[in-house]
Amino acid sequence: MAGPGGGRALAELTLDEFLAAGSDSEPEGGPEEEEEEAPTKGPAARRQEKARPGRRKKGKASEHKDQLSRLKDKDPEFYKFLEENDRTLLNFDDSDSSEEEEEKFHVPPDTLEEASDEDDDDEEENEKVKRKRVSFVPVSLKMVEGWKKAAETRLTPKLFHEITQAFKAAVATTKGDSGGADPSKFQVTDAAVFNALVSFCIRDLFHCLQKLLLLKPPKNKLKVVLPSTSPLWSKLRLDVKVYLSCTIQLLSCLTEASVSAAVLQHVISTVPYYLSFPKQCRVLLKQAINLWSTGEETVRVLAFLVLNKICRYKKEVYLSPLLKQMYIAFVKNSRFTSPNALPMINFMQRTLTEMYALDTHTSYQHAFIYIRQLAIHLRSAMMVKKKENFQSVYNWQYIHCLYFWCRVLSTIYPSEVMEPLIYPLTQVIIGCIKLVPTSRFYPLRMHCIRALTLLSENTRTFIPVLPFILEIFQQVDFNKKPGRMSAKPINFAVILKLSNANLQEKAFRDGLIEQLYDLMLEYLHCQACSIGFPELVLPTVIQLKSFLKECKIANYCKPIRQLLEKMQENSAYMASRRQKATFGVASRESVEQWEKQIKEEGTPLTKYYTQWKKLREKEIQLEISGKERLEDLNFPEIKRKRQESKEEDKKEFKDLFELDSDSDEENVGFPVKGKGKAKQASDDSSEASSKEYGEEDDDDDEEGGRYEIEDDEEELGEDSDSEEDGEEAAQRSQGSRKQRSCPRGMSRSDLDQLAQGEEDIVEDLTFSDDD
Repeated sequence: MAGPGGGRALAELTLDEFLAAGSDSEPEGGPEEEEEEAPTKGPAARRQEKARPGRRKKGKASEHKDQLSRLKDKDPEFYKFLEENDRTLLNFDDSDSSEEEEEKFHVPPDTLEEASDEDDDDEEENEKVKRKRVSFVPVSLKMVEGWKKAAETRLTPKLFHEITQAFKAAVATTKGDSGGADPSKFQVTDAAVFNALVSFCIRDLFHCLQKLLLLKPPKNKLKVVLPSTSPLWSKLRLDVKVYLSCTIQLLSCLTEASVSAAVLQHVISTVPYYLSFPKQCRVLLKQAINLWSTGEETVRVLAFLVLNKICRYKKEVYLSPLLKQMYIAFVKNSRFTSPNALPMINFMQRTLTEMYALDTHTSYQHAFIYIRQLAIHLRSAMMVKKKENFQSVYNWQYIHCLYFWCRVLSTIYPSEVMEPLIYPLTQVIIGCIKLVPTSRFYPLRMHCIRALTLLSENTRTFIPVLPFILEIFQQVDFNKKPGRMSAKPINFAVILKLSNANLQEKAFRDGLIEQLYDLMLEYLHCQACSIGFPELVLPTVIQLKSFLKECKIANYCKPIRQLLEKMQENSAYMASRRQKATFGVASRESVEQWEKQIKEEGTPLTKYYTQWKKLREKEIQLEISGKERLEDLNFPEIKRKRQESKEEDKKEFKDLFELDSDSDEENVGFPVKGKGKAKQASDDSSEASSKEYGEEDDDDDEEGGRYEIEDDEEELGEDSDSEEDGEEAAQRSQGSRKQRSCPRGMSRSDLDQLAQGEEDIVEDLTFSDDD
């Protein structure tokens, strides 16, 4: 190590010279030299040096300590002086700040190791193996039988825990779960074991649990004894909670209706346990609503019983949210209506009405909101007359909702809470009828009329329904000949709109008369015992008499005439009974008492309605089941032989025309031309009539029913006349051939005969045209 004054050794320096030179000079192998040498080395070389064991780059503090240790050997006196006067200079820690600074930065190695997915998979498999070793115990039939016998003998909390865990493992197999975060210690792999275990739990387990909890039957049937009142509830609570959750999961996985029905019956018996767990109860309600709106018929009924039982016991907690969810499910599943879906929609309407009847105050809040929503849709359609707005009203969901609220108000009546909603609902239905009052939407109008009739009958509110029925008699021309023949009758119960082709069919008018008859009879029946019945039906009697004068179709006049007679008979009966009354019109209580007495005794119209209703219900069942009523399909028989003879006559006339076209037109050609022009005119008129109804000529023979029988007989008569005409024409053609052999040798008598024959031909053709 060289000093500042040259190459003097350290031993030759004094203390002052050493201290003065300490800051300027560095020992050999110091950091400066190393820093000068460091750039010459590459980074790889530096990493190799760091990686070698035993070789570590020294910091400044460690080098200074080495210098002081060497000073002890070279200059013991100076070292002794430092110990006496400045001992802190000798005693310091080996930890070096430079090392910390260097170690602070991570230097990656030359070669990096790649991570493999196999390692992760191995770790997961190891965890699964550990879990399996701890939890899974296979369940056998012998174990299930042992649990069953032990539970029947004496059920204990420990035994109930084991059965619950096995049931959890069985349910987990339905969705392929391994139990989630808290798996069961059992494993069910055999189908026979699964069936035996689930059957045991559903049928027998909770009867044994009931005995264990020592629950007393409730004194009041409207109240329920919760199992949480039992002293053993704290020991069984968690296991019961797991069991109830697994039952809901099992219910959501089942596809067989019979199995779902068995589980639902079990759930009905365990409703008190669900009421002890609000979270599980809400999940159960959600699943039950799904089954109530989409399941099979038996499953729907049992799901409704679950909903009803829960709401009767905890009305204040669950009723309001449940009504909202059930109404939304009803609207969602009534979008499409068919003969198969209609009974299910009616079931949802009736059962949901029963739920609304549980609490009128809660029901009023829901009814007010949803009826107002229907009115807003209607107002939007009336203000903005666009197709989209009309479709928001003229659809099945809207119509079913109108009918549903009519049913709700009719069922809950009399109720001071719900009664104010009758008038706005009536206005919405009438506005729906008047929105598009065309013939294409007659089915929709009839659905609205039935809703108004239901509301009027059950709430004892007068609603003017008859004008909307009688308006159809004025709009439809029942005398007009139909343009199409339908294969089967139109089922007005499952349609809202008719197509243009339907309006031309005979089945449309047949069904329309039948529907009008039904609607009028149903409405008149609900007003039959009213003291003002004679004045109520007077406009209807006048209009029906006018219809009977104008209508020429016997099949349409017959039911209307029968209804008119019943109306007049009932009016006369009520008028005669009114004359014997001793009270005045102002006495409302006396009027109501008198109407009640008349209703108990019965009127001619009510007695007739009772008989008609039985027959009509059978017909409706046939329509819903999709069976065709063959009595409405009386097709006339078409005799093909006469049609063939007519074709032969046409060919014969055609041959005559071809023969006459080559001859002179002075004498013989005149009558033939006249016949040809008349026939062409008749053909043009028939083509025009067929185009007017949108049909081809070949389809005219297919117009059937009782309406067309008389026309077919006249056509057959015309065929026979045409055959006679054909024979006369053949004789004249033979005479004309003979006459052509004499070029201009016709006498006056022959000319008179030809002239007379021409007049006969014209008369026959004119007769057929008028007919």
